[in-house]
Amino acid sequence: MQTKNADYNVRQSNLYIVLYGAILTIVCGGLLALASEGLKEKQQANIDLEQKKNILATVMELKEGDNVVEIYNSRVKAFVIDYNGNVKEGMTPEQVTVAAEYKKPAGERLLPVYEIKNERDPTKTDNVVLRVYGYGLWNNIWGFVSLKSDFNTVQGVKFQHAGETPGLGARIESEEVQSRYKGKSIFDGDVVASIAMMKGEGLDYSEDDHKVDGMSGATLTGKGVNNMLKDYFACYEKYLRKNKK
Repeated sequence: MQTKNADYNVRQSNLYIVLYGAILTIVCGGLLALASEGLKEKQQANIDLEQKKNILATVMELKEGDNVVEIYNSRVKAFVIDYNGNVKEGMTPEQVTVAAEYKKPAGERLLPVYEIKNERDPTKTDNVVLRVYGYGLWNNIWGFVSLKSDFNTVQGVKFQHAGETPGLGARIESEEVQSRYKGKSIFDGDVVASIAMMKGEGLDYSEDDHKVDGMSGATLTGKGVNNMLKDYFACYEKYLRKNKK
């Protein structure tokens, strides 16, 4: 009789543990889902703010305390174009998922454009910022390239990555590497020549409009950047030709 009671108590104890664990899992999962949903809007706002910072950082030096949203809203005209350089009416860059567009054939992609207007004369375009996306050594790379009002000369770049090697390929995020692109040209005469990061590091390419110094030990990441720029400059080519001076 005592053995039966002991077995019964064990079964009850095990059932209690299972039920307690299940209830705890459901409650915690529900709370996490609610928290995630509640923070979703704030998280998206932070993502949008970071993107606005990156766009503006390619054309100006932002100081601590600058109202990024105010500067962006007053200076940036954002829209979406197709491969032929035609504006897609009613669409905004926020509606375009660049990672998804990257998987499409080039001729089918939707392309965000950000024109930076002159602070004193909004009818004039000081710069244009283009979105670029590609694949590095280990994972995706992406960023923004700003051009001067001639729609040819690079004003600045902002590159980011998902998983390049720290101290090597991850250096594409550094100001040291990004500054090498400033003043380079997309077009060579009437041909899109793009800009190539060379193998090795420490050489002077200041006299070459289409080459920049490489990153030692990160040749494959450099090739990924080159492919990304060549790919997307070709996508934006017709739009750039329409505006090129």
